[in-house]
Amino acid sequence: MSFALDVNVLLYASDQASPFHGGALRFLKKVSEGREAFYLTWPTVMSYLRIATHPGVFEVPLSPEEAAENVEQLLALPHVRVLGERDEFWKAWREATEGLVVRGNLVPDAHVSAILLQHGVKVLYTNDRDFSRFPFLEPRNPF
Repeated sequence: MSFALDVNVLLYASDQASPFHGGALRFLKKVSEGREAFYLTWPTVMSYLRIATHPGVFEVPLSPEEAAENVEQLLALPHVRVLGERDEFWKAWREATEGLVVRGNLVPDAHVSAILLQHGVKVLYTNDRDFSRFPFLEPRNPF
């Protein structure tokens, strides 16, 4: 079974001040050394670059080059794939968000969820409980 990673897993692995830092590093090491295919979405990658380098979020932010190198290390793994929007994305968005009030911080989660729906990925490792609002996803907390 394949799975996807949410941005918070990547951020915790990079943020030494986070109480989840050690767990995130161990989890990323395990999946990186494994053979099971796993996915990132382009919005996840871009969110990582935005947040990991932001001095208002990280006590010690990464430089843009450090953050880019972290992404490149993940993308170089033979079992990592990056997913983006396919044709008919808006239909997937509407299906993913049916019955939900999507605004504010739920918008990027819905974006990632709709991409995963389009690609048939159901398992998402995340520490964000908002993903449980999307009934087609199986969010799992790696910590």
